[in-house]
Amino acid sequence: MWKRVGFTALALASCLMVASMGRAAQVHAAFNQPGNFVVADQFNNRIIEIDSGHHIVWSFGSGEAQLCNPGPGTIIGANDAERFGTFTMMAGTGVPPNTIPEMPAGCVDNRVIIVNQAGQIVWQYGSAGVTGSDFNQLNTPVCDVFLPNNDVLITDQGNERIIEVTHSHNIVWQYGMNGVMGAGFNQLNNPNCAELLANGHILIADENNNRVIEVTRDRRIVWSYGEPENKSILNGAAFASRLPNGNTLITDSGNARVLEITPAHQIAWSYSTKSRPGSIAMPLPTRAIRLETGLTLISDQFNHQVIEVDRGGHIVFAQGQVGVPGNTFDKLYGPYDAKAVGDYTGLTPP
Repeated sequence: MWKRVGFTALALASCLMVASMGRAAQVHAAFNQPGNFVVADQFNNRIIEIDSGHHIVWSFGSGEAQLCNPGPGTIIGANDAERFGTFTMMAGTGVPPNTIPEMPAGCVDNRVIIVNQAGQIVWQYGSAGVTGSDFNQLNTPVCDVFLPNNDVLITDQGNERIIEVTHSHNIVWQYGMNGVMGAGFNQLNNPNCAELLANGHILIADENNNRVIEVTRDRRIVWSYGEPENKSILNGAAFASRLPNGNTLITDSGNARVLEITPAHQIAWSYSTKSRPGSIAMPLPTRAIRLETGLTLISDQFNHQVIEVDRGGHIVFAQGQVGVPGNTFDKLYGPYDAKAVGDYTGLTPP
């Protein structure tokens, strides 16, 4: 089970040295309660924390789809959010042109930031509005994980790489070659997430290669599921998480389903988000997290909902209105990621 109390004193001191003041996040008494959900509400350009009663108890970002203003108090096209202690780490992925009507020209962000409860940025990798692969630069970061050694694992999608960076912004490990798309040795094609496993390996959802791979630190693939040319197995591997039972939970986005796969490649459980009442034809779910309750938390992106489902496929909780985008308390707009406070079992414990 994943539980973390925050930065070490050394890492926190390092972060505070580079802190910059942003627009204060909305803070309420119920902030950071176990079981609350932290949601990357992508096209509303915000991160929100909601409780079991559907109330927004904390938020960061504008909450407006049309604003292109990456900076100290904003996040554009948020694809990922992770709470540790009272800090929230998030990926400012940006919005590509012609993705949503409200922002036809798109908007570049390209930052991974860590904010405190008050909405202050205490650490940042990448520069707002700058696209690149040089020192402290990113190109469409889509996922970030705070590691037990205080480094950050970033899925830098547009640069076709996974990088581990220190708090002083040095890259200490990389999988994938900058700007090179492929399925060969040390190659990726539009990677969408990465996580650290208990054995020290890295699990990667290699989205446009339609596969999930487990790689060693010397870049050998030791386990995989899916094939680049066979979309019936996986069609856009959006997320992958290794479960305590050794199975792998995979979001098969293009096939609109979540799969639990055994080490021997057998399907142990599945759930189709397009088969549920009210679903659009291509909802493109993006994230699925197995909770300690046994329920699965799914970000059903273009159904504009975050849902919790049981093993029988019954929805036991939903935030947002299916198929209806919006930015009020009861609506979401393309939610890309959701995790429960204190209960992200996909990350190796420290």
